Amino acid sequence: MKLNGLRGARIAGTGRYLPERRLTNRDLEQIVDTNDEWIRQRTGIIERRIAAPDQATSDLAYEAAKLAIADAGLQPADIDQIIVATVSPDTVFPSTACRLQHKLGCREIPAFDLAAACSGFIYALAVARTGIASGSFDNVLIVGAECLSRFVDYEDRGTCILFGDGAGAAVLSVARDNGPGIIDTHFAADGSGADLMILPGGGSRIPATHEMVDRRLQYIRMEGRVVYKQAISKIVMLVNESLERCNLTRDDIDLIIPHQMNARIIQSAAKHLNLPMEKIFVNIDRYGNTSAATIPIAIDEAKSGGMLKQGDLVCLVTFGGGMTWASALLRW
Repeated sequence: MKLNGLRGARIAGTGRYLPERRLTNRDLEQIVDTNDEWIRQRTGIIERRIAAPDQATSDLAYEAAKLAIADAGLQPADIDQIIVATVSPDTVFPSTACRLQHKLGCREIPAFDLAAACSGFIYALAVARTGIASGSFDNVLIVGAECLSRFVDYEDRGTCILFGDGAGAAVLSVARDNGPGIIDTHFAADGSGADLMILPGGGSRIPATHEMVDRRLQYIRMEGRVVYKQAISKIVMLVNESLERCNLTRDDIDLIIPHQMNARIIQSAAKHLNLPMEKIFVNIDRYGNTSAATIPIAIDEAKSGGMLKQGDLVCLVTFGGGMTWASALLRW
């Protein structure tokens, strides 16, 4: 999606927050029938972070958002809109974004949640970009935040090893002429695969009841093998199509920041794209899959670690429940 002739948008500031508690593979060995070697080989994960009992998703979002706003050289009063990408909100309603608005002390501005699972942050990036392009907003705070540990079945070794908690945030502002900014975004969905990754209970179809809990429908379920194959093909497709839309080649890419779903998926996609792993940012070993939070956490970590340099061409790419997928190309 190119926005020719309209105002451009750039990432003006970033921030991340990871809870203090670490849940290691060794810890999981004491909980479920698994072991460290099995987890590492199949996922690349060594540990993941777990929110404290008194922390909700808005609390994690708040810590990341504060840092992003400060990094952009702004104050909460400068923010014109808040979008929180999450599938683990504090409550079904009101939105986590409204709670975050209050915590930050922002003005009476639009604030809403966006539920696109692992694709949520790039969805939010695309939505915020169009708001800036239209002239409706100058500074938009977008946050990917999750407390997935509250929805993990620690009796299911196929899913409990994957997920962790965390938050990442970015402030999008108006791009300067010929300066860094977002070049291209694309996002889409195929609802025919909705049941491949799902939290079945707690909604209007299966409301919260004793029967729902007895059937353990309050926990994440996933068809891992099917998702694995689809994720690889979609990531490869997204990167290639983004480059084609912008008349660029794989050689032009300086860094790809993919959703941290599974290290083997990332490695397989890199192989199909014929790109060295040195051009792919990976931190799933330390945080696991934090759904909508993985990409903003990775952006901030790559920036602070010196992996992002001015002028770099960066590709963000993701695939997640819905099924949803999204990509973004930006000049850093």
